Amino acid sequence: MVVVMVVVVVVAAAEVVVVVVVVVVVKVLVVVVVVVVVVVVVVAVVVKVLVVVVVVVVVVVVVVVVVEVEVVVVVVVVVVVVVVVVEVVVVVVVVVVVVVVVVAIVVVVVVVVVVVALLALLLLLLLMLIKQLISGNPVWLYF
Repeated sequence: MVVVMVVVVVVAAAEVVVVVVVVVVVKVLVVVVVVVVVVVVVVAVVVKVLVVVVVVVVVVVVVVVVVEVEVVVVVVVVVVVVVVVVEVVVVVVVVVVVVVVVVAIVVVVVVVVVVVALLALLLLLLLMLIKQLISGNPVWLYF
């Protein structure tokens, strides 16, 4: 009987530990998400600045070296296309990173909820077993 009570206490303590661990893990994952998003945004800004610098240098070189209008128009079109592509890639990378982190958080929370539910079910079954033992009814009636 003492063994059964010890098992019940251990299972209840395990549930509390699992809930605390889940809360800590979710908080850490949220901090990771914020850090990743900040890093991605900083990198995106740096890339944008570099693209603008390259574009300005290319346009200045083309205008200084080649005065032909057709070449300047082609260079400006190419620069605009490059800037747009860089913008789209940066946005896609940010969205993918955020989605992956959010999915990871959801998976962790779902797994923890399932584990806590299974532990609660186990605790309920143990309590039912104790009730049967205390009442003197045969335990095998539950199985």
